[in-house]
Amino acid sequence: MNQALPTLTLKDFASDQEVRWCPGCGDYAILKAIQKLMPDLDTPKENQVFVSGIGCSSRFPYYMNTFGFHTIHGRAPAIATGVKLANPELDVWVITGDGDGFSIGGNHMMHVLRRNVDLQILLFNNEIYGLTKGQYSPTSQVGIRSPSSPTGSIDSPLSPCLVALGSGGAFIARSIDTEARHLTEVVKRGHEHRGAAFVEILQNCPIYNDGIFEKVKDKKVAPDFRVEVVHGEPLTFGKENEKGITLNRTSLQLEVVSVEGNEDRLLIHDETNKTQAQLVAAMAGPDFPVAVGVLYHEEKALFIDDTQAQVEKARSIKKSSLEELLNSGHTWEVD
Repeated sequence: MNQALPTLTLKDFASDQEVRWCPGCGDYAILKAIQKLMPDLDTPKENQVFVSGIGCSSRFPYYMNTFGFHTIHGRAPAIATGVKLANPELDVWVITGDGDGFSIGGNHMMHVLRRNVDLQILLFNNEIYGLTKGQYSPTSQVGIRSPSSPTGSIDSPLSPCLVALGSGGAFIARSIDTEARHLTEVVKRGHEHRGAAFVEILQNCPIYNDGIFEKVKDKKVAPDFRVEVVHGEPLTFGKENEKGITLNRTSLQLEVVSVEGNEDRLLIHDETNKTQAQLVAAMAGPDFPVAVGVLYHEEKALFIDDTQAQVEKARSIKKSSLEELLNSGHTWEVD
C-alpha cells in the first residue's frame, strides 16, 4: 500500500545556507514568495531545479532546498534548456537579472523564448549591476551616474517585456518584489503555462539604485503610477480608479483619460492580443502608469515536444550499419 506524500511547507524549501544579500534587498522578498509558493505547486520536490547565471539574483539556487546549478554569466537559459531536454519531467526555473539576462545573456534569452522551451524564467530587474558594484545595465535609465558612467549614461534602456514579446515569448508578465500576493499569483500562472514563461520582477537595489521603483511600490502614491492588468477588464488606475487608458484610433497611441465620460472608450485588457500587449508593456512614467500582471499569453508548440517527436522519427528510420556503408562502394547516395 502506497503511503501518502508528506505535506510540505515553506521550511522544506529553505536550504541551510545563510542568505547573504544586502540589508533591504528586494531579493529577500522574492525568495520568500517563491519558497512559500513551492508547496502549492503540483510538482514533486525532487523534480524542482533552479538554474542561475551570475549576479546578486544568481545566489538564489543556494537558498532553495532543491536541485540547482549556479552557472556562468548569461548562460542560464542555455543550460536550463539542456536540463529540460535531458529530462522533460523536471520543473526547471531560470533565475537571472537585467544584466545577466539581457547583456551577456541576451542572445540565449532571445532563443529560449522563441523556441518556447518549457521553463519558468524569473528576471530580477533593478536597473543596475549590483554584484559588480553599480555599473549601469541594459535597463538603466538615461542619465544614471555609476562607476561606469560618472557623467551619466547615454544608453537608451531596453524593456525586458518588450524584448520578450519581440522574441516570440508566449507568456509575458510583470510584477513587483514586495507585492507578495501579486507576485505569487503571476508566477503561479506562469508555472501553469506550458512553454517559456517570462516574468519580469521590479526589484529594489538599496545600495546602488535605491528607490528606482518607489512610485510603483509606495502604497501612498502607487495607485497613480501603476495599473494592474486583468484579462477582460478595463485599464483603470488612480486612488479611486478615476483614470483610464484608451487607444487613439487615429494615432494608434495610448492616452490617459478621465474615466468619467469615457467609460465606453476604455481599453479592455486582452492578454491574447500581442499588439495591445506591446503598447501596454511599453507604458512608463511620467506620462503613463507601469503595467503589472499578465501582459500576454498564448498557447503554441513546445520545443521539448517537437524535439522528442523528431528524435523518435529519426530512430524509427531503418539505417544500415557504418561497416556496411563504408564497404558499399566508391560512392554513396544520401536521401
